[in-house]
Parts: sequence; structure tokens; C-alpha cells
Amino acid sequence: MRLFLDGLYKVSGWAAAFFIFAICAVVIAQVFLNLVDRVFGSVFDGAIGLTIPSYADFTGFFLAAASFLALAYTLREGGHIRVSLLLHNLPLKVQHAFEIWCLSLVAAITLYFTYYTGSLVYESWSYGDLSSGMVAVPIWIPQSSILVGAGILAIALIDELVCVISGGKASYEGKGENLLGDSDEGASS
Repeated sequence: MRLFLDGLYKVSGWAAAFFIFAICAVVIAQVFLNLVDRVFGSVFDGAIGLTIPSYADFTGFFLAAASFLALAYTLREGGHIRVSLLLHNLPLKVQHAFEIWCLSLVAAITLYFTYYTGSLVYESWSYGDLSSGMVAVPIWIPQSSILVGAGILAIALIDELVCVISGGKASYEGKGENLLGDSDEGASS
């Protein structure tokens, strides 16, 4: 099970990276088309209007997908901002109880968000909602990436909660944050 969950979080992170790459590719392609259009316009005294239809919509969809699909992987790697100054100054038993309380609360909120995002996706699908750009995309398609990302985050939070309740350390513990403010390489500024 551990191997499957770690693979799920990694695949989600790679999917997020793919969507970041897709944003870059679409923007670079549009900039190239703008450049070609400008050169053509100056040579032939009139631009031809080269554009990727709805490129702003697509990059927005890709950004939402990348943001939500990256959440679980980022949590596991300690990349989320956590206020740990208070947590690490508490006695160990209180610290453990507080960590459980925090994970429980965030998991419940994420499950709530995931449930209602699923309802929104279903509603968009059942009504046939379309995006308003030049290319009408069924809106449930980009919303599905938000649902999948939130669902994987909920799984990761429950995974962390079970690990902490059973006495283990959270996967993000000691990653991505430095309590002393020193850099890991020992370099000073």
C-alpha cells in the first residue's frame, strides 16, 4: 500500500509538472506567432492575425490543474508553509496531539472541498456547461483536474494522519523548513 500511495503522489507531481510545461509551451508558441505576425505585418503592410484560439483559457486551465495536482506531492515533500515555531516549542505529547488535531481538521476541510468540487463537476457535466472562449471546452474537463488534485490531497492528508496517530513521523517533518534559519550548505549571507 505504501508503494502505491507514494507512486500516486509522485504521478500527481509529475502531472503537475507536465501542466507547467504545457503552460510554457503554449505561451512560447503564442509569442512566436505574435513575432511572425509582426514581421509579416511590417513586410507586407498588414498583419494576418496569427493566434492560438483561447490560449489564455487553456493556460488558465493548465494552471488550475498544475496547482491542484501538485498539492499532495508538495505536502509530502514539506513544501507547504507551516507555522512550526509554536509546534516545536510544545512538549512532545502536546505536540503530537496538536499535529493530530491539525491533520484531522485539514483532512476534514479537504474532504468537504473535494465532495463539493465533485458536485460542481457533476453539475457542469449534466448541464453541458462550456467555457466562453473561442474554443468552447466542456467546463467539467478542467474542473476534473481540480477534483482529482483535491482528492489526492485528501488521501495524502489521511495517510499522514494515520501515520501520526500510529506513532510515526509525518513525511513532511524536517523537510522544506529550517527551524534555526541556517542554510543547509553552511553558507552565510
